Amino acid sequence: MKIHAMTGRLSKARHQRCGECDLLFTLPSLSKNQAAYCPRCNAKAIPGRDWSMTRLTAMAIAMLLLMPFAFTEPLISIRLLGTRIDASLLEGIWQMSSQGDPITASMVAFCTLGAPLTLTLSLLYLRFGHALGMNLRPVLLMLERLKEWLMLDIYLIGMAVAAIKVREYADVQAGSALIAYLSLTLLSILTLIHLNLEQLWDRYYPQEQPEGKPEVLHACLSCHFTGYPDERARCPRCHIPMYRRQPYSLQKTWAALIAAIILLIPANLLPISIVYANGVRMEDTIFSGVVSLATSGNLPIAAIVFIASVLVPFTKIMVLLTLLFSIHLKTSHSLKTRIRLLRLVAWVGRWSMLDLFVIALMMSLVNRDQLLSFTMGPAAFYFGSAVILTILAVQWLDSRLIWDAHATGNAEYAD
Repeated sequence: MKIHAMTGRLSKARHQRCGECDLLFTLPSLSKNQAAYCPRCNAKAIPGRDWSMTRLTAMAIAMLLLMPFAFTEPLISIRLLGTRIDASLLEGIWQMSSQGDPITASMVAFCTLGAPLTLTLSLLYLRFGHALGMNLRPVLLMLERLKEWLMLDIYLIGMAVAAIKVREYADVQAGSALIAYLSLTLLSILTLIHLNLEQLWDRYYPQEQPEGKPEVLHACLSCHFTGYPDERARCPRCHIPMYRRQPYSLQKTWAALIAAIILLIPANLLPISIVYANGVRMEDTIFSGVVSLATSGNLPIAAIVFIASVLVPFTKIMVLLTLLFSIHLKTSHSLKTRIRLLRLVAWVGRWSMLDLFVIALMMSLVNRDQLLSFTMGPAAFYFGSAVILTILAVQWLDSRLIWDAHATGNAEYAD
């Protein structure tokens, strides 16, 4: 059930300050199935889904049991030049690393191996660490940021693209681990959907409603607690320093964005993949790869790759530039539109990693020495770095700066 919070005063009301627009409002009592949203920017203040720690632990154990099969066993199998070749997730990462680009391989490894493993181990740590009296704050803070980096679903689309590409050279079959990988992806998505971090914070580190003037309450962007800083200017719940606005937010966002723009130039001009067939070298840039898919009759796949690898990165840059200039110019119109654009680029940005996942799979499938081989081009490193920098740029931008030019009752919080 969806409930919009109210800006009026309620008896025994819980005060909340929105972490996205800094509006101070009040929350009524909510059941575990009810969600609350900011009345001004419609940001989710209280998630409605609530799974017990027992259920989350069961999901973590199930994912942990599936990982050895999903990561090491074949996902795709082909028959090339009379030889059966199996491609697994680990094999693709190893091929990228062994061919001299361990940094790009580590990008793929973190998003497909590191992030899912961190999710499962973090949930198990919460379950058993609490009983042992261990500090759970770092794990809860890490889970807050982990969702952006877990990309098993994108890797699944990458398998489909790689299968269509390699179909030009060989017969393709589903690998023995595909069911395990599909199950792991589904369980991870369900876990992230039902992972209510606010409920976990309240369970492990409950806080009393702060007494004092509501108008001077601060919002902690790390754990989303609304309260007063302690004597060391920290959030009383997560112990992260509380600031009226994130320090150096604009500087860090500009730095990441400018670096991403510079990296996208060689990423789009240099070849991202190289195929050797019977001694003939064939290079593909990001755009020429899309054209090749389209001309071979795979328009839907070509459209997916174009959106993920061309349209999304450049759209993110244009949106971020627009937001940054609007903040510097203190533009006060279209505030809701701008905050929606920021949420949109935060959601779609991770899909740009699709090209790197396709390359990892292709390198493990098509590698037959001089007759036929597939290798990664120099553009892969630049493109992967640019994608990660744009994700960080969105995370580092304090969205409350967008609303500072808006004249509201929260004038004391506006510059």
